[in-house]
Amino acid sequence: MSSRKQQLLSRHRRRKRLLLALSALALAVVGFGVGWGLPALLLLFGWVAHEAWFADHLFYSPQDDYQYRFPADAARQEVALDDGRLRLSAPLPAAETLILELDLRSTWLGRWLDPQVLFADDRQDFERAVRGRRFLNLSGQAEALGRGELRMRGRFCRLPATATLYAMPHPDYAQRRVMVIAPHADDAEIAAFGLYSRAAAVCIVTLTQGEIEARDYQRLGLSPAQAARLKGRLRSWDSLAVPLWGGVPQSRCVQLGYYCLQLPAMLGEPDQIFASRESGEADIRSVRRHNPLPLPGDADGLPSGRNLLADLVALLEHFRPEVVVTPHPQLDPHADHVAATQALHQALPQSRWQPEIALLYANHLHDNDRWPMGPAGCGIALPPAFASLSADALWSPLLSTAAQLDKAMALAMQHDLQARLPFKKRLRRIIQQLLAGRRWPASGDNEFFRKAVRRHELFWVRRFDA
Repeated sequence: MSSRKQQLLSRHRRRKRLLLALSALALAVVGFGVGWGLPALLLLFGWVAHEAWFADHLFYSPQDDYQYRFPADAARQEVALDDGRLRLSAPLPAAETLILELDLRSTWLGRWLDPQVLFADDRQDFERAVRGRRFLNLSGQAEALGRGELRMRGRFCRLPATATLYAMPHPDYAQRRVMVIAPHADDAEIAAFGLYSRAAAVCIVTLTQGEIEARDYQRLGLSPAQAARLKGRLRSWDSLAVPLWGGVPQSRCVQLGYYCLQLPAMLGEPDQIFASRESGEADIRSVRRHNPLPLPGDADGLPSGRNLLADLVALLEHFRPEVVVTPHPQLDPHADHVAATQALHQALPQSRWQPEIALLYANHLHDNDRWPMGPAGCGIALPPAFASLSADALWSPLLSTAAQLDKAMALAMQHDLQARLPFKKRLRRIIQQLLAGRRWPASGDNEFFRKAVRRHELFWVRRFDA
């Protein structure tokens, strides 16, 4: 977790503790005045209301405008919402990725139920009480839009009379040589299973074992260190085996075996050794024996930044990717995700092979833990963005229903996504389903089954020479 997200979460928790303290004081006053029956009832009502409507980690005001800039060569036109249909003001250029910028205003019900924009066979959800600039993903709707037949309506929100449409053409990057950088096992599947499962030539490079937070494995009678080692072995196996479900053979999957949450420190002091925080191990070769090629780090097995960069250079020169899929260093706050992309950029000057395109993804966000909002199977609207970002183009390829099911099953194979929800979270979901109308998929309990299995995948496109 980045320092910014830690600060946001700490501020959120401080405010919640203050609110709880004030509520407890008010209930105590009422209790001493009229008896404890009413305070007990109010306490129950307050807890249910919190779980239904106020438990989201939303670290910004839903009235804030999203801030996006797109490249100057992105085709742009004003469109009108006329009689429930989107009307173009100019012919629609050939483009796979279509983004609609519009101002949303929630209705009164939209303060309690998730505002939704419905069009064709898609639905995209936004923050409760939304009132500001948002960006819908219309990718896949070009045919109906071009004929003037794309109907659109708001549920629990009001749509404006006019909006701005951006069209961004791209080649099909799945037909290029692709390298997916995954900080942990499951990151490649969450971000890019649809892309890599149809790629003509792809390799997947996983940087860490994913061994931390292994308390659940202690139920097997293992010590904390033993549990961490077992989890690291299992997730390392996942990183090599699960891609085969998407058609990627083991000969094109590499596990580097570095340790979780140590990547930033490794880059900061590349000659130092950074062992696992939980397993007690300090030899990355323990999970490298199934790799398809020897790597520089195999020589001494030391978890150091120097070895990490040398490994990445060797992989770039071996697989010669034209496109690298890697975490977005501004949008994705996970420390290992930021460091993974930093490591790639530090390795490039040392490499004799230079890729052309970076496809950036965000599996986590600073500001909103529910994005993409709404149920599985729907489209991916753009995430909240308030800081200045590069004016990147977007590429949002479609996933068929069959591809979405395969992606869900790939996530189900990942050991880290198989844990049963704690009782408190299961109860929260029941309350939110009954009172807030939210739904979760049958494919798995983990939030990524809802967030990642969508009709789109979303990538920010950036040229390495830029």
